[in-house]
Parts: sequence; C-alpha cells; structure tokens
Amino acid sequence: MKPMPDFLAREHDPRDPNPWLALYLDQSTPLPDPVKEAWLADSSSASRQYLLPFLRPLARLAIVLFQVCKVFVPRNWAHSGMLHRLLAWGLKRFVSPEANWLILRHFHLGSQVLAFIGTNSPARVETSPLEPADIDALRDDMFLKHDLNLFNFVIRLNQALRAKGVELCKAQTVDFSMISEPPVHLADMPRGRLNILDLQSAIELFTPLYQLMLTDNDFWRAANSLQLDETIGIYAATLLDAREHLILVNNKHPMVPMSTLRAGHRLVIHGLSTEMLHALLVKFHAARGAAATVAPL
Repeated sequence: MKPMPDFLAREHDPRDPNPWLALYLDQSTPLPDPVKEAWLADSSSASRQYLLPFLRPLARLAIVLFQVCKVFVPRNWAHSGMLHRLLAWGLKRFVSPEANWLILRHFHLGSQVLAFIGTNSPARVETSPLEPADIDALRDDMFLKHDLNLFNFVIRLNQALRAKGVELCKAQTVDFSMISEPPVHLADMPRGRLNILDLQSAIELFTPLYQLMLTDNDFWRAANSLQLDETIGIYAATLLDAREHLILVNNKHPMVPMSTLRAGHRLVIHGLSTEMLHALLVKFHAARGAAATVAPL
C-alpha cells in the first residue's frame, strides 16, 4: 500500500498552513484527486526541493555543450533506439513511482485527446494512439513517436478541413467514447530504494540525453511540439464551445519558437496541461451522462 503524502498525513495548523495541502484541496484546477495527490507528492519531495536546483543549471549547460559537440558530427547522427533504452532503464531504477505513473498516463491521455478531436471534427481524422502498458514499452521509440504524432495530427486535421472547405466548430453531437481512465496503475510502478527522483528532476536530467542522441531537427521539433498545447486546447474547446477553460493551458505561442534550454520545464507544463484537458473532457462526459439520466417532467 502506498504511503500517504506528508501534506495529507499532517494535521492542518492555521499558524503554519501547508501550501501543498492548499493546492490539493483547491478545486479550481480540474484534476482528479488521485492524480493531484500523486503530482503534489512528487512536487513536494526532497528530490524536487534539494536536487532540482542543482540539476537544472547543469542540465542546461550540458545542452549547450552537446550542441557545440554536434557541430563536429554528421548532421543525421542519431541513436534513438539507444536513447529510449537508456530512458526506460533510468525510469525503472531511479524515478519515483508517482513520476513514472504520470509519464505513462501522459501517452494514454494524449492519444485520447487527439482521438476526441479527430472523431468529433467535421472532417474526421484517424489517429495513431500510443498506449504503453508499462515502462518497458517506452523502448519502442515512444517519446519520439509522441512528438511526431502531434505535428502529424495537426497537419492531417487541417488538410482534411481545408479539403472539405470547412472549419472546426462546435460539435452538434459529441462523441466521448474514447475518453476513459488509462489502464496503468500507481501500485504497479517500481518502488526500489533508488526510485526517488522526482518528475521535474528526471525530465531536466533526461533532456540533454534527448538532445545528444537525436538529430538537431528531431530535438528542435520535440521541444517546439510543447507549444502545440494551446493549439490542441483550442481545438477541444471549440468542439465543446467552452473556450473559457483555456486559461490553464499556457505553454507560449506556437508561432514563436522558444529556446530549447527551457524544454525541461515546459515539458512539465505540457504534461499538466494534458492532464487538465483530459480531466475537463471526463467532466463534460460525466455531465452529459447525468443529464441523460434525468427523467423528463
């Protein structure tokens, strides 16, 4: 049985309120309690507090140094297979259970969100879902495929809309059939003695590896795929006619590329934005189901 996070185990002290407890109890962010608990437990960990401030500048320095080194190697030099094996190995042995669970969830949630948009668009678009059952499944170039899926989906969706001469608009009948809780469980994540690295530290640590072992084009595209958060959010909000919910989707404008040095931090924002968008879709789905069960007067 997983231990209760410290911010939930301690009694509330009005003279010394716990900021993590305030964030957990706050209902303004549309996250289910298990996800919010895991996210905040990971964010309030000793690794996040003491290790991340040292890792972040070193990781960004490594990105710069690796960029200089890659000037002297062939343009297409890349080892994606080795990269993904290293990532899976590191996740299994050093990353916290909460962080691993959130990472696996992200692939499922992202696939469901794209399927929701592709299905409810006036020009239907097929998607390529990524649904890893465990950490070992990530070895199959899963991170690289995730980035490719985002850009390919935006291109195919807008090609289809332009070909039909239509624009994305409110769906008259919304299909939520693809929205569900991912079949990955926190209890199944590795819990070894070294599984203590928090999500943000892990991402900062792995980002230079991503930059080193992919081509410059692949790394640049991966970093700038994060700026599609607003784009995907606008698509979903348009279909639901609920643009007021876009306030929590904020990863900068997609037409203004940002430095790859902040890719680690923005990747964390990307993960949280996806969780929130999926939670909103679950909420809308539940509301429609509740309305359908109300007997007419």
